[in-house]
Amino acid sequence: MLLLNGKIHTQDKNQPFAQAVLISGNKILAVGSNKEIQRLYSKNQKTIDLCGRLVLPGFIDSHFHFYEWAVNFDSVDLSKSISFENMMEDLKLKVLETNKNDWILGYGFNESDWAEKRMPTRHDLDIISPDNPVCIWRCDLHIGVANSNALKLAAIDSKTMDPDQGRIEKDIFGKTTGVLRDLALNLIKDVLPVPENEKILFNMESGISLLHKIGITSIHDIRLMGGLDGQQSLNAWQRLNEKNKLNIRCHVALPGENIDKAVDLGLRTGFGDEKLKIGYLKFFAEGGMGARTAWMIEKYIDDEYGMPLTPVHDIENAVLKAEEVGLSVMVHAIGDRANKEIVSMFEKIDKINPLRPKIPHRIEHVQMIRPDDLKRLSKLKNLVVSCQPNNIGLDISMIETSVGEKSKYTYMLKTISDNGLPLILNSDAPVCDPNPFIGIYSAVTRKRLDKTPEHGWYIDQALSVDQAVKGYTIIPAIAQGMGKTLGSITKGKYADIIVLDQDIYSIDIENIVDTKIEMTLFDGKIVYKK
Repeated sequence: MLLLNGKIHTQDKNQPFAQAVLISGNKILAVGSNKEIQRLYSKNQKTIDLCGRLVLPGFIDSHFHFYEWAVNFDSVDLSKSISFENMMEDLKLKVLETNKNDWILGYGFNESDWAEKRMPTRHDLDIISPDNPVCIWRCDLHIGVANSNALKLAAIDSKTMDPDQGRIEKDIFGKTTGVLRDLALNLIKDVLPVPENEKILFNMESGISLLHKIGITSIHDIRLMGGLDGQQSLNAWQRLNEKNKLNIRCHVALPGENIDKAVDLGLRTGFGDEKLKIGYLKFFAEGGMGARTAWMIEKYIDDEYGMPLTPVHDIENAVLKAEEVGLSVMVHAIGDRANKEIVSMFEKIDKINPLRPKIPHRIEHVQMIRPDDLKRLSKLKNLVVSCQPNNIGLDISMIETSVGEKSKYTYMLKTISDNGLPLILNSDAPVCDPNPFIGIYSAVTRKRLDKTPEHGWYIDQALSVDQAVKGYTIIPAIAQGMGKTLGSITKGKYADIIVLDQDIYSIDIENIVDTKIEMTLFDGKIVYKK
């Protein structure tokens, strides 16, 4: 295949720009000017005139809860609910079309942006659905609300004690409100019906096709804490690969609590083939700011300090054990206390045994970190920082309500990048919309999708378009140990290429969010064309 007349931003520092690409099989054979590449042209090659369109490497979403996202396609999308009443109306419609006693699930509500500013309770859900078990998840997935039927099926009542690393909210009379935080949600997940294998595969294939439409050709499928999704997801990915239906490159993360099983089996990060590989062991230092379970140095304005989940010394022991056998880890750290402790942990490990994993360890989110801790973090080698700019718009109101003026320590993307830390960007879907153009827009404007605040939120922490694009392409490719085969349009690399309908480098940055994909190539084949 011959691609001509493009405006190609290769992300290759040795050849940043080009006009044409020649593809042979699933690899890039040559990159250069129209004239240079046409010399290699043969008549039996398919030629595509790009008509001056912007061309980039396929996007890599390096933090995506893909399995959960795909399996729950049938749930109610509450991310568009603009108020409490609007959300309740959306759920009522789902009740009308659902058989009696069948589960109703919803994802994505964000009470911090509603005028009512109130969390729903089981009583609200009981009114609209007296017969169906219902559970809805907040956008950050760290808090959920179940109705009375769902609580009964999960054996949760006023006498139920908080599970380890979770919280069951109760009112002043000791009755359950239906609000569940962090691992308390697994009590609900444990009684949900497991989808049939064929439905799982069908949903995953459909999900992959949707990702092609937004330019994503590679993902890291990340685990939530607890439950069976680690086993089920890895099994499903392997079955897709066996059926030759895996039209995406995927690193599958493993639950950190299964480290001993992974070590006993001899698994290593990076093991697999060109499409499917074993990824990182995932650990959780704490919860999330929306649920007020992210671990803080000072109290929240409207709550306590949050709480640690996995003890830091347990994570430290796991990192040491993982390094011995070639497993890399990713540690969820959102609050400033959690990040302080995890940076100290990596400093300690580095002194004992300098961090030299084949594929660098990662700290996920680094949502709130104090400048002195960020400075310490920047001195550590073989560590990658993973951030989710899509979340900025969702979190502005919640963060200002919960930490006030200390909001300036959140989403410090530019400072992280300026300190020389490898910064990879991703969506955390289904927490956020997986569209990379929303992430790039958010990173460079620091605004919600409705273009507020007018001048951006802590705009001094905005990235350039080039920095944001690199965070979705070459930097994650290098971070996952595939810098020689992925992440840039370079001779010898996989032909994962996308064509955009507008030049995000030259248009008004406010319009980046409206960008669409004209064409997506994966493994040298056209998998989407508008």
